[in-house]
Amino acid sequence: MSEPQRLTIALLAGGRSSEHEISLASARAVRAGLLAGGHEVLAVTIARDGKWLYDGTPLSICPGEGLLGADVAFPVLHGPFGEDGTVQGALEMLDVAYVGAGVSASALCMNKVLFKDLMSAEGIPQVDYEGVSEARWRTDRERIEQELSRLGLPAFVKPAHLGSSVGIVKVTHRDELAVALDAAFTHDALAIVEAASSGVEVECAVLGVLSQQQTPPGAAALASVPGQICLHGDWYDYSAKYEPGGMELLVPAKISAQLHQRVQDLAIEVFTASGCEGLARVDFFVGGEQVLVNELNTMPGFTPTSVYPKLITASGIDYTELVDRLCRLALERHRRRAAYRY
Repeated sequence: MSEPQRLTIALLAGGRSSEHEISLASARAVRAGLLAGGHEVLAVTIARDGKWLYDGTPLSICPGEGLLGADVAFPVLHGPFGEDGTVQGALEMLDVAYVGAGVSASALCMNKVLFKDLMSAEGIPQVDYEGVSEARWRTDRERIEQELSRLGLPAFVKPAHLGSSVGIVKVTHRDELAVALDAAFTHDALAIVEAASSGVEVECAVLGVLSQQQTPPGAAALASVPGQICLHGDWYDYSAKYEPGGMELLVPAKISAQLHQRVQDLAIEVFTASGCEGLARVDFFVGGEQVLVNELNTMPGFTPTSVYPKLITASGIDYTELVDRLCRLALERHRRRAAYRY
C-alpha cells in the first residue's frame, strides 16, 4: 500500500532540558518545511515541567492509541527528556511512528561516556577521554586528578548528557579542573573530560535512505559533504553555535579529497555502530592526515543557523524534501517493526 502524499504530523517541541528554547526554534523551521511540503502539522509543546500541551490544553495520551491521530510524530527535542530515549519510549508505547533514532540508540548517544566506550570497542579513532562519576569524585578527588593528568591541558570538562555546549568548561590550568568538575556535576551525575585536539572541527550530516531508493541495495544511509566550523571565538561554545556571527560554516570543508572521503566513511560507520536511524550529525577533529570522532547528535538543530540542514542542502536535498523524507523513513521503520513477532 502506498503512503498518502499528505501526512498528518505531530510535531513535538520544547521539553524539560536547558535546550527548551532551541527546540522551539528548531520546531518553527521544521513546521514551515512540513507545511511547504503540503502536510498537516499538529503542534505539541512539552512544557518545562514536562506537561504535554496541544492548543494550550494538557494532552491525555493512552498506550496503544497513537498521538492525536497523526501518521507520524516528529520529536524536535534536544537534550535530556527528549533526545535520550525517554520520549522515544513514550512514542513506542503509544504505537506511533516517529522520526529519528530509537530508544537504545538515543540513550546511548546521549551518554557521551557510553558512546565513546562503544567507539573504543569498535576501534574507531576518537579524542582521548575519561568518564568521572560524581559519587567517585566526592570520595577520591586526588586519585581522579592524577588519572586525568594524562589527558594534558587544555582539556574540556562536559556534563555527560547535555548538548549544545551547555555546561562545558575549557580547562587551561590544573587548578581549574576541580572547579570545572564541580560545575559539571550541577548538571549531571556523570561528567566526561576530553583531551583537546589541534585539528579543525568538521561536521558531517547522515540521512537515511528509503528502501526503494537504496543504491546499491543495502545502502541505508548517505553522508553529506563535510562542512568546516570556522570559529570567531576561542572554541565552539553555545554562543558560537546559536548567535549570528558566532561561527562560519565552510562547505565543503577545506580538507583533501582523501580526508573528505574518510570523514564520510567514518560518519556512516559511527551511525551504523551506534544503531542510529533516520538522521544524525557526526562531529570530527581533522588534523594533518588524522580524523578523530568527537561526538554524534541524534537530533541535531534544525534552526536557520543549524549545521545539519545546511549540509544536507549542500548535498542536493532541500529542506522540504529533508523533513518529508524523515517522516517517510519513520513510517517505513514502523511498518517493518510491526511485522516482527515479539
